[in-house]
Amino acid sequence: MVELTIILFQRIGLLLLIVFMLTRIPGFRSLLDRDITIETVIYHALVFGVIGILATHTGVVIKGEELMMQSVIADVDNDEVLIGFSLVVVMIAGLLGGPYVGLGAGIVSGIYIALLGGEAWFANSLINPLAGLITGWTGQFFSEERVIAPNKALFIGIFPPVFHMGLLLIFLPNQEIGIELVNMIGIPLVVTNSVALAIFTMMIRVAFNESEREAALETNRALSIAEKALPLLRDAPLAVNAKKMAELFYEELEVAAIAVTDKDKVLAHVGLGGEHHQVGEPLKMRLSRKALEDGEIQVAYEKTDLQCRFADCPLKTAIMVPVYQSGDVIGLLNIYFRHSQQIRAVEVALAKGLGTLISNQLSGLEAERMKELLKEAEMRNLQAQINPHFLFNTFNLIHSLMRVDSEKARYILVQLSQYMRANLKITSEPLIHLQDELRHLYAYLEIVKARFPDHIMVEVDISEGLEHVLIPPATLQPLVENSVQHGLGNNHKGGIVQINIIKNNDLVYIEVKDNGQGFPKEFISTIGEKPLNLKTGNGTALYNINQRLKGLLGEKSALQFINTAKGSIVSFQLPLTHRLIEENNRYKESTR
Repeated sequence: MVELTIILFQRIGLLLLIVFMLTRIPGFRSLLDRDITIETVIYHALVFGVIGILATHTGVVIKGEELMMQSVIADVDNDEVLIGFSLVVVMIAGLLGGPYVGLGAGIVSGIYIALLGGEAWFANSLINPLAGLITGWTGQFFSEERVIAPNKALFIGIFPPVFHMGLLLIFLPNQEIGIELVNMIGIPLVVTNSVALAIFTMMIRVAFNESEREAALETNRALSIAEKALPLLRDAPLAVNAKKMAELFYEELEVAAIAVTDKDKVLAHVGLGGEHHQVGEPLKMRLSRKALEDGEIQVAYEKTDLQCRFADCPLKTAIMVPVYQSGDVIGLLNIYFRHSQQIRAVEVALAKGLGTLISNQLSGLEAERMKELLKEAEMRNLQAQINPHFLFNTFNLIHSLMRVDSEKARYILVQLSQYMRANLKITSEPLIHLQDELRHLYAYLEIVKARFPDHIMVEVDISEGLEHVLIPPATLQPLVENSVQHGLGNNHKGGIVQINIIKNNDLVYIEVKDNGQGFPKEFISTIGEKPLNLKTGNGTALYNINQRLKGLLGEKSALQFINTAKGSIVSFQLPLTHRLIEENNRYKESTR
C-alpha cells in the first residue's frame, strides 16, 4: 500500500505541473473571475477533458494482485483494472469552473476511458462526470473565494475517490476481486487525489497572490510617484520643472538614469551618462521619434537602439514613455537601465502606468487652468462693461457730439451698446466665429477712432471665406487695445494699427501691428508666458490670451511678439479644421 501511494504521488506530480502550466494561459483567469459563459464552459471542458485523457495514460494497471507499472498505458485487457489520474483533472475542472465545466470534462475523459476498456471500464467512466458535478457543486459553497483554500480542497477531494471505490464494488463482476482491489487501492487513491487537489489549489493561491501583491505594490508605487509629481506639475509647466521631475523619478524608481524631453530636445537628464547625455541635445533615437509620432510606449532592449555616440556609455536599455496633454504628445519620459535583464513586464507596466497618470494629471491641470482663465476672461469682460474710465470717456464723447453732431453721437452710442452686448455674449462659449469676434473689435474701434480722430488710424485686411473660422473670444480686441493704450500711448498723431488676417494652407495667420514704442526688450521673451510687473501694465491680458490660445488650440497657436524698427507685431495662427467646429458644437449641446 505504501509503495502504491508513493508511485501514485510520483506520477500525479507531473500531472499537477502540466495543469499548473495551463493556468498561465490568459483565458484561464475567466474561471477565477467567475466570468463564465457558454463559450468558456465548452472551451475549458474540452481542455480539461483532453488533459484528463492524457492523465489516464499515466496511471497504473492492476491484474489480480499484480501491480503492472508502465510508463505509458497503451491498452487495457478485459481482466485488468485501470487506475488513471483523470479523476484529479476532472475534480480540478469542477472546483475552478463549476459543475458544468467539471461535468463536460468528465464526459470527455469518461468516454475515452470506456473506449480503452478493462474490467472496471463502466465504474471508471461513470465516476468522471459524477466527480466533476460533485466538486463543482461543493465548490460553489465557497464561491466568495477566488481560489478555494487548500484545507477545503483537501476535504472536498476525499469524496469522489470514496465514491469511486463504491462504484467499483457495485459494478465489478467478481465481488471478491472488487473487495481485494478496494482494499489495495482505496486508501492510496483517496490520499493521493485529495492531497493533489489541495496542493494544486495551494500552488494557484501562492502564484496569484504573489503576482497580485507585486501588481498592487507597483500600482501603489506609481500612485505615490504621481502624487509627489502633482505639486511640481501644478506649480509650473513640465518644461519648467523638467529637472525636478527627473530627480523625483530617479529617486523613486531607482534606475540608471531618467530623462525628460519635449518633442525636439532633452529638457533634463539625471543619473548615469549625464556627462554626455546633456540638456538641450536634440532627440537622436529612432525609437524616441517613433514614440512621439505613434504615441505608444517604446522599449530599447539593445544598446544600439539608444544610438549613443559614446562607446563606454553605461546606459544599455531604456523605456520611452509618451506624455500627453489635452490629447497631444508633448514629450517623453525616458527610463534608462544598465542591463536588458532589468526590463521586465512589471517595469514596462509601471512605466506605462506612470505615463498615463502624469498625462492625466497634466490634462486635468490644463482643464483647471482653462477654467480659471475663462473665468478671468469673463471677469475682465464684465469689468470692461462697468469700467468707469472707459464709460466716462465714452459718455463724455457722446455728450460732446450731441451738441455738434447728433447723428454721430447716436452712432457711437449704438457702437457702445453693441460692444457691451458682445462682452456679455462671448463669455458663454470657449470658441466663437471670427465674424463675431470682429464685430466686437469693430465696435471698440469705432469708439476709439471717434475719441482720437487724428491720433490713431486702424487698417483691417482679411482674406475672403474666413468668417466661420473659430477663435477664442476676447482675443483680437485686447490685442488692439494693448497697441492703442501702451504701444501708441505716447503718440499724439500718426498712430497706425494694422490687423491682417490671411489664410495660409490649413492655417489662418493673424497679426496686430502698430508703429508705437514696442515692447521692453528685457521682457520680450517672457511676455505672454507669465504676468509681468511693468510700469505701463502687468501683462495679464496678454498672458491670459496666450494661455487660452495654447490650451484650446495647441502650442502652435501661441502668441508671438516681435519688435520692429518702429513698433511691434503680435501674431498667432488658428487651425482651419472641422474638428474645432465639431468640438465647439458638442460644447454648445452639453451646456444647453
